[in-house]
Amino acid sequence: MGRILSVNLAVPEPNPAKGVGITGINKRPVDHLVSVRAPGPKTTGLHSGLVGDQIFDIEHHGGDDQAVYAYAREDYDWWQARLSRRLANGLFGENLTTEGIDVNGAVIGERWRIGPRLVLQPTFGRIPHVTFQHKMGEPRWVKTFTRANRPGAYLRVLQEGDLWAGDPVTVEDRPAHGVTIAQAFRAYMTEPELLPALVETDGLPDDLRATLAERLPQRR
Repeated sequence: MGRILSVNLAVPEPNPAKGVGITGINKRPVDHLVSVRAPGPKTTGLHSGLVGDQIFDIEHHGGDDQAVYAYAREDYDWWQARLSRRLANGLFGENLTTEGIDVNGAVIGERWRIGPRLVLQPTFGRIPHVTFQHKMGEPRWVKTFTRANRPGAYLRVLQEGDLWAGDPVTVEDRPAHGVTIAQAFRAYMTEPELLPALVETDGLPDDLRATLAERLPQRR
């Protein structure tokens, strides 16, 4: 069993890396109960699944299939050793910093129960972008992050509930297809020969499935 190490909400700041103007990638831990609900469609809904969180680049972030973003403290520690700098919870823009959960090894479509009521479901990994690179201040960060294949996981909300730092996380159900967040990220980013199998994976977001289908070689 794992646990939520911290719950992180956006502290908006200027975003010189994009035309959006403001970014919510800067997230910091809070010490109060946070309600989580399905936010609805990406561009017209509530954007983030966490009440009190903010998303500004609504074209690329948020919505039901990216309602919550989780990143493992163990992966932060791995990065710290390689970057020789301290990485605080929330720096990568995640809502949930976890401990004791193999986030990248999560199977797409499995069910996470957090506390007594909240149920979340991993959908896909986080695709790095220029805002993330600017935030990190690391040359070629997008490529570095991609090569490491430690993207963290977006999650959809299956059952609404509240969460608090310290809440237990239990994996209740795991699909038999076995396709993990890390495997799907690798197929999408660096190994297109894996795309045909990924497109058939249950639990993948519908819009992502359609995008991937367009990238498949045309059959003659």
